[in-house]
Amino acid sequence: MKKVVNVLSVTGFMFFGAIQSTFAQEAATESKTFHQILKENFIDGGPGFMGIVLVALILGLAIAIERIIYLNLATTNTKKLVANVDDALSYGGVEAAKEVCRNTKGPVASIFYQGLDRVDEGVDAAEKAVVSYGGVQMGLLEKNVSWISLFIALAPMLGFMGTVIGMIGAFNDIAVANDISPAVVAGGIKVALLTTVFGLIVAIILQIFYNYIVSKIDGIVNNMEDASIQLVDLLVKYKK
Repeated sequence: MKKVVNVLSVTGFMFFGAIQSTFAQEAATESKTFHQILKENFIDGGPGFMGIVLVALILGLAIAIERIIYLNLATTNTKKLVANVDDALSYGGVEAAKEVCRNTKGPVASIFYQGLDRVDEGVDAAEKAVVSYGGVQMGLLEKNVSWISLFIALAPMLGFMGTVIGMIGAFNDIAVANDISPAVVAGGIKVALLTTVFGLIVAIILQIFYNYIVSKIDGIVNNMEDASIQLVDLLVKYKK
């Protein structure tokens, strides 16, 4: 898992570098490139909070991309699998059906294998095995997803904290200068606004990925439950 996150983090840096280069080329006619503007705003926002928000974005994207890859690999054509298992049970028995499951990737095939492995103990035992192992597979599908939700909540909170600190700095400048002119408070207010904006942008980006991942998990789980019912029906028919 750590190796995957490291690789995805490097890929994320390269991806954002490519995007920044594209925007820089498009803004070549302007006085400042997108990269320069982004760098200046990042520095103006303060390396402390802005750096933590950036780390939250990188880690959140790394986990999100890893989950998307895993979930795409876990997606199985359940109708085809059920049909193949049905044919195998009809012509080759349980061992042939287990071989079909061994040669098929995804959590549905793993659940089928566990049920077929207990069929000699009765259909009830096979059904219990399917239900139990289904819970295990659901846990694997949802692994590390809670970290994405943590980063979604953390990024705007850090931004708001930077906002508060920026406003405190602005009031301190007013107290020191004994002047409430815009020039005195502009720096602190700018820091406050930049940290808030960056925190919200990170939360929005990660929220989009999070919703996609959750919907993907829900779809796989629904297929798992539907396929499990069909497997039990096949086993009942096979035992008759």
